[in-house]
Amino acid sequence: MGDILIVDDERDIRELIGDILRDEGYATRLAANSDECMAAINAEAPALMVLDIWLKDSRMDGIDILKTVKRDNPDVPVVIISGHGNIEIAVAAIKQGAYDFIEKPFNIDQLLVVIRRAMETSRLRRENSDLRRRDVTSAEMVGSSAAFKSLRMQLDKVTKSNGRVMLTGPSGSGKEVAARYIHAHSARAAAPFITVSSASVEPERMEEVLFGRESPERGVEPGLLEQAHGGVIYFDEVADMPLGTQSKILRVLVDQTFTRVGGSDRVRVDLRVISSTTRDLAAEIAAGRVRQELYDRLNVVPVAVPSLEERREDIPELARHFIEYFNKTQGLPLRPLSSEAQAVLQTMTWPGNVRQLRNVIERALILGEGTGPIEPRDLPGQEDGGGDGRIVLAGGLATLPLREARELFEREYLLTQINRFGGNISRTATFVGMERSALHRKLKSLGVANGKGMARMLLTEDE
Repeated sequence: MGDILIVDDERDIRELIGDILRDEGYATRLAANSDECMAAINAEAPALMVLDIWLKDSRMDGIDILKTVKRDNPDVPVVIISGHGNIEIAVAAIKQGAYDFIEKPFNIDQLLVVIRRAMETSRLRRENSDLRRRDVTSAEMVGSSAAFKSLRMQLDKVTKSNGRVMLTGPSGSGKEVAARYIHAHSARAAAPFITVSSASVEPERMEEVLFGRESPERGVEPGLLEQAHGGVIYFDEVADMPLGTQSKILRVLVDQTFTRVGGSDRVRVDLRVISSTTRDLAAEIAAGRVRQELYDRLNVVPVAVPSLEERREDIPELARHFIEYFNKTQGLPLRPLSSEAQAVLQTMTWPGNVRQLRNVIERALILGEGTGPIEPRDLPGQEDGGGDGRIVLAGGLATLPLREARELFEREYLLTQINRFGGNISRTATFVGMERSALHRKLKSLGVANGKGMARMLLTEDE
């Protein structure tokens, strides 16, 4: 559960507190001055500190140590004790982030009550941190398509550095998953990953949310930047950040320090910054909504996250991944995916990308019956299809002569299959039951060979 570091220049006091706490089952360490205190913290952060505010013959007093601890180890609760206590000292200590204040001579029962509460606070903070660090499912990259492999290769390169990364791509394509993948495979994996949702925070509260605040009534309230100390801060939809905040974030990027709202002390942080956007940032800069200097600082390593349209081959694998995920997290049935359902999923349109696919799978598992395979009828828009073997003709197909209707159907069908297999002509030919050369001739006869995208597709015959 972690130990308690007791810091007091009076030997009798620190040993007395140590003996009392050891009798209660706590592990303790003792320090007589600021040098011993900082050495103990640097060796291993304690679960809790009991800190005397006056330290004779020390380079730092209790308030200085408190400031340093709350800057570098903000999750460690600090209980201040003093024989010269008054309301001004108590307020100063609480303002700097102390958990509580006890005046000497102290009541042992009172001390133990405060210690138990502070240790419970410490335990909850550690559990919170552990849960964040164990959130590996949100950092799991799934896929085997060429577009996916290219993305993961880029991400693997940037995990080895501390450079700032700008992730671009459509909504729902998995930019935050990519950001978490970078964090999980970097030297900062054991430290926090903190998300700043730029679009969801009210502009007038953005600085308080990022930088935290100080007030005599509520003391120190760390912001997201402080919470991310040592780890990664992820700016989701960075283009939605208010212009005033952008200039202040720019200064943080330059010197890694900032001041809390209502405070005067500089707070130092060690952060890696990852940003994302769905917008054209060049256009946002031209419109005056994004600062060029901030863009230049954030866009050190640009990485484009492909849409689901660009990685249709990954859809069956992603679908199975989500089935397993919902089985583990929600107890939903572990249903296989029929080949017909796979084909339908690969030919559907996905404006919401991977996020939409996840929602479709969750819906199918919740509304479906039994544990049998997921079939096309379990998917949105397919509920009435295939029941009696009839096909409902779409659009104006029913109004065309047979020859034109057949050509139109063949064209759309073959383009759909080519897209489904990521432009791979060999795999398309195998699926539709044609020789590759015969498929080439058919595409040419249908006027597809020179169509949009086909030149690129035909280059991937044997991939």
